[in-house]
Amino acid sequence: MSARIFNLAEAKARLSQLVRLAERGETILIKRYGRVVAKLVPAEGVPKPRRVPGAWKGKVWIAPDFDETDAEIAKLMSEGPVEPPAR
Repeated sequence: MSARIFNLAEAKARLSQLVRLAERGETILIKRYGRVVAKLVPAEGVPKPRRVPGAWKGKVWIAPDFDETDAEIAKLMSEGPVEPPAR
């Protein structure tokens, strides 16, 4: 078994990335003062929650015109300056 090793400060700064690596099956070892003090491993036996279609029904409202093109924005996109004005 090969594991990736990180010092505590680096693991703290990159925790989200290390969790993603563990989700993919990698083992992460965390060292403090040169000694391994923690091990991040993939969770086993934890059931994945089932998706329930329609769970948001009646909780979300979308304006009928949400996907219509706004004339002012369209004009700015086609005729406006490419670069923002200099400060």
